[in-house]
Amino acid sequence: MTGAFISGFLLGLSLILPIGAQNAYVLRLGLRGEHVLAVCLTCAISDAVLILAGVAGFARISAFLPWAETAMRYFGAGFLIVYGVRSLMAAFEATAFKTSEATPASLRRAMLTCLAFTWLNPHVYLDTVVLIGSISTQFTGNRGAFALGAMLASFTFFFSLGYGARLLRPFFASPVTWRILDAGIALVMWITAARLLLDGSSA
Repeated sequence: MTGAFISGFLLGLSLILPIGAQNAYVLRLGLRGEHVLAVCLTCAISDAVLILAGVAGFARISAFLPWAETAMRYFGAGFLIVYGVRSLMAAFEATAFKTSEATPASLRRAMLTCLAFTWLNPHVYLDTVVLIGSISTQFTGNRGAFALGAMLASFTFFFSLGYGARLLRPFFASPVTWRILDAGIALVMWITAARLLLDGSSA
């Protein structure tokens, strides 16, 4: 059981560590100190639900809904492109530079954006439902421990990212640093959108 738990934790961590649109958004809110608990909890719980679905064999349902992945791919790409444009525009707005001067996002807006980053990204389903779900079959009798380890990895990562971001605040006292962050977020969004569209065209 311990081996399955550790394997699930390490796999979950390795899948979530690469920087992506969701991680970049959590980092930005963490730096601004806005709705960190709610956003981190939403991301972690969403991952937990998808992991449970994958381990329970929910991935087979995709065979009955072949259009779902394509629809999510294009909706997700469109959302990322628009958010990337907004991030680039924020890089040129003086009010977006400092956490103390920036207009806080409402909880509703932050949560909706967070949910969109999570549930409109087909890669999230591939990582959690398909990949983790398929690997869990190797742990007969200990799939629950494997799933628990993967879910703990998500909680550990998101809360570390969200609350650990405050340690970087001294580096973001300069308007130039905020400009670089927002421009970098825009680039991450567009690269992720391009990957979604290119993956879809090659499928």
